[in-house]
Amino acid sequence: MPTYAYACKDCGHAFDIFQSFTDSTLTSCPECQGALRKKFNSVGVVFKGSGFYRTDSRDAKGSTVSAAPAAPAAAPAPAAAAAS
Repeated sequence: MPTYAYACKDCGHAFDIFQSFTDSTLTSCPECQGALRKKFNSVGVVFKGSGFYRTDSRDAKGSTVSAAPAAPAAAPAPAAAAAS
């Protein structure tokens, strides 16, 4: 269940409450019955490890396009043929 933060517009009372997604938003302060506002906090997501940064998918030269494959190399001459 998510935690929501509320603050009273009249008395300044601030509190957190566990609410289901389907529960309605609170509107009155439990202290003074004044109007409440929902506070929005930063999201608690942290990206760790490789693959989350712009530079993680690049090679050492900084290019994202890989070079065309090299032509196959010629087979070396057999050692017996080179000795004669």
